[in-house]
Amino acid sequence: MTDCIFCKIIAGEIPSYTVYEDDVVKAFLDISQGTPGHTLVVPKKHVKDLFAYDEDLAAAVFSRLPKIARAVKKSNPAIKGMNIINNNGEVAYQSVFHSHIHLVPRYTDQDDFKIIFKDNSAKYDEDKYKEIQQAIVKQMEDEQ
Repeated sequence: MTDCIFCKIIAGEIPSYTVYEDDVVKAFLDISQGTPGHTLVVPKKHVKDLFAYDEDLAAAVFSRLPKIARAVKKSNPAIKGMNIINNNGEVAYQSVFHSHIHLVPRYTDQDDFKIIFKDNSAKYDEDKYKEIQQAIVKQMEDEQ
């Protein structure tokens, strides 16, 4: 991709604060630094989002996450946890359409970073859960 900012970072056309790189991924500091140490892990192969991964690319990219995440955590003793986030599609807040995984260090529950999972369970009954389950299971069978 000639107009992809992450492809340009991978190619060295745009500078980055690289923390790890091998033949599969490049990990570099997110320029926004949602919290100090916020790192992006980007496959070197241009893929739009997680839906475009094949099994080999997924295995290669995701197998590197623990090592990079541990390094980020160990880089600052004040880091107490980490959110690992992958946004897919504009509605899911993906802003750069080259797949990337956010490693967001967490220092306290007051570090100005929030993810909210609303409890909508009151809107569901046994039939609705089964309907959703069956739709997903059917698609899993089609993926085989």
